[in-house]
Amino acid sequence: MTKIISFSSDISTIKLPNKFDYPYNYSPHPLAKIAAKELQQYLTTQTDFSHNFGIKNPEEANALGKMFGVLVVQESNKKLGYLAAFSGKLDDSTQHQHFVPPVYDVLDANGFYLKTEKQLNELTRKIGYLESPSAFIEAKKAYQETQQLHEKLLTDEQSKIKQRRKLRKKVGQQNNQLNINEEFYLREYEVYLNDKIVPLKKAYDIQQGQIEELKQQRADLSAWVQQEIFKKYVFLNYRGNSQNLFAIFNDTSQNIPAGAGDCCAPKLLQYAYKHQLKPICMAEFWWGKPLQTSIRKHQNYYPACTGKCKPILTYMLQGLHVDENPLNTLLKKEKALTIIYEDAELLVINKPNDLLSVPGKEIKDSVYSRIQKLYPHATGPLIVHRLDMATSGILLVAKNEETYKSLQAQFIHKTIQKRYVAVLDGVLKDKKGTIELPIRVDLNDRPKQLVCYQYGKRACTTWEIIEVLEHTTKVHLYPITGRTHQLRVHAAHHLGLNTPILGDDLYGTKADRLYLHAEKITFVHPTTKEQVSFTVPAPF
Repeated sequence: MTKIISFSSDISTIKLPNKFDYPYNYSPHPLAKIAAKELQQYLTTQTDFSHNFGIKNPEEANALGKMFGVLVVQESNKKLGYLAAFSGKLDDSTQHQHFVPPVYDVLDANGFYLKTEKQLNELTRKIGYLESPSAFIEAKKAYQETQQLHEKLLTDEQSKIKQRRKLRKKVGQQNNQLNINEEFYLREYEVYLNDKIVPLKKAYDIQQGQIEELKQQRADLSAWVQQEIFKKYVFLNYRGNSQNLFAIFNDTSQNIPAGAGDCCAPKLLQYAYKHQLKPICMAEFWWGKPLQTSIRKHQNYYPACTGKCKPILTYMLQGLHVDENPLNTLLKKEKALTIIYEDAELLVINKPNDLLSVPGKEIKDSVYSRIQKLYPHATGPLIVHRLDMATSGILLVAKNEETYKSLQAQFIHKTIQKRYVAVLDGVLKDKKGTIELPIRVDLNDRPKQLVCYQYGKRACTTWEIIEVLEHTTKVHLYPITGRTHQLRVHAAHHLGLNTPILGDDLYGTKADRLYLHAEKITFVHPTTKEQVSFTVPAPF
């Protein structure tokens, strides 16, 4: 049965896009938005499956949000429709009537994965039994306790002999033969104790060996099944060619991530290619409870991830006319760099938004490259700290190494004070506060950051409202720490302000710019040792 869904809305007046969306940075086309809204209406009223998305009660333990996607397609007769997909599993199943199937169904009842999973579960059960208190732990305990007791008995005997020898020496009764007899006794006593522990050690070693053997079997079987799964995930591209995950990730420096190929975009494109449908545009959105880690909000649109999806989609989109990365176009535009203060040791500059602090892999134009041209004889590392490409405002530049080290030390010891101005895409309830959310890089979606209490680094921000407008809030943000994307994550995350910065295309919604500006900085001048402050008002 076809998975093409007909539009229920009138789309006759909407012009088709010239090219397919650049999947990692785009705003959904109106057609894709209409398809997404229709899919959301289906999710609101459907009775095909049961899944607790946590929309009504996100605090429920089993509530789980999910990423959904739509792909507008054109049939050979030029008729438009759309396909729908979900990431991973839905209601513990990979197959549902309204959605395209997975690229490879690991949960197929006749497939090798479920059969292998039973074997893995049986190995885990056996290991668990051998490691249980009734088996392995008791043998281990008996062996270790007896070993410790025998070591103590032997040490006690050694101490007694030493004491007797000291006493004989003290009273002048040295006896070589007696000393030899004592040494012989010690060796015999040690052999006697070791013989008594041999059965316990043997029982312990046998069970330890059995456990290690079973664990190795489980590891080998698990590795084998993962490799077989990677072989089964075979992807088509627009040209009609096909490659599996091994071939696709072969030219990358990363390992194949778990779950690669199970996101919405690869599923949608795979179905379209298999059924000779032309991809027109797409959109992916989050539905339900927000994540505790990555920033995902109900009904918000999100681009494809870079970790799992980028290598796959790069292959799958070959042959299709795809938009250029809008970031490259943006970075090619000339942006004026303003020097607001200069002396023999340092510069204070006003960085415009959409200019890199340091050169990137593709775009070399940056604050660093421009300062290097202006000051070719400067000996310092130049860039003391960084601002996100999209953030405007004050940036310090060192002209020599001594100045660089002095300013860096102030950053490290958190004695430099910074104040940012931001416009939030919403209205806050409180007037001020402090946010403590540890942050680390999202390994599956660089350069995004996520909240992680296990591996994240401490990140602290204080804030206060400047003014509230009709649908936005202007605030001052004070970063106590200086983590990558700290202010953007702390603003957008539901455990932070739960209101993204206006124009944040990574954690919120695109606008004409990111409304974040480094307005003020206060530090001790490395030469004069006096505290100095510089302010550049926000251009918004």
